[in-house]
Amino acid sequence: MIKVIYPGTFDPITRGHEDVVRRAAGLFDEVVVAVAGSRSATLFTQDERISMAQEIFVSYGNVRVTGFDGLLMNYVRAQGARVVLRGLRAVSDFEYEFQMAGMNRSIHPDVETLFLTPAEQYTFISASMVREVARFGGDVSKFVSPSVAAKLVEKRFI
Repeated sequence: MIKVIYPGTFDPITRGHEDVVRRAAGLFDEVVVAVAGSRSATLFTQDERISMAQEIFVSYGNVRVTGFDGLLMNYVRAQGARVVLRGLRAVSDFEYEFQMAGMNRSIHPDVETLFLTPAEQYTFISASMVREVARFGGDVSKFVSPSVAAKLVEKRFI
């Protein structure tokens, strides 16, 4: 059984994130969407981000959403996983992700990092861009699920 950990802050979770998870669910026995606690300010609390992701992935039998704090590689080990999944939207993401994969490999050489790209229509979407568009009253309904858009409204962010 191959368990993959898909970590991120998911603030908020976007259609691009959803696409990566949907595709990973078809490739792996278990996908753990690991919502990171954040040392920097986030729009949504960790519990809110977990709840949004759980709502989105409720129909996926092999997707589980959890939170984690601390070093990712410690969490991966605690989960009994050997694969970390990262999404790459553009070449600009690659350099950072490549460095992170190298650091993670140096900490735990038995853990592999795999990269998936989202479908082309999602390659330009980032959570920070969604927050920025929403902050100025733009329509983000193409970029996030209806439930996430509603949460943005609840935050009086749109």
